[in-house]
Amino acid sequence: MDTKFKLDTLDKRILEHLMKDARKAYLEIARDCGVSGAAIHQRLQKMTEAGVITGSELRLSPKDVGYTTCAFIGLQVNLSTSRTHEEVYERIMRIDEIVECHHTSGKYSLFIKIYAKDNEHLKNIIIGKIQAINEITSTETFVSLQEGFSRHIPIK
Repeated sequence: MDTKFKLDTLDKRILEHLMKDARKAYLEIARDCGVSGAAIHQRLQKMTEAGVITGSELRLSPKDVGYTTCAFIGLQVNLSTSRTHEEVYERIMRIDEIVECHHTSGKYSLFIKIYAKDNEHLKNIIIGKIQAINEITSTETFVSLQEGFSRHIPIK
């Protein structure tokens, strides 16, 4: 994000509308904000160019498309060289079921979020794909029993 870009009240109102429903029509947002549709479009373009908005996406319900198991896995990596970490990261990125990967401090080098069709599928991914990466020295898996909530950061 451009550190010189400051969100004003109108920018924040626009973002609040779109965080609730990214498909909301610009004209509907414009009416609520008391400005033109063109003004909404221009504001969004400026926020995109500044890096405040990084894209939009369609979100699927993992459960409804057959992925009933969600887990978080901490990965310990043998960091014999700085390149090792990058190589492991690149291999992790190629595993389709891994939907997030965070570089972390502390016990784990990487912390991932993964969706699997069921526990058997999860086991196969852990053993057959993740632990098969020689530089990964250990893993610790935390199975999510239920997502409590997921939300956007506050716009203040």
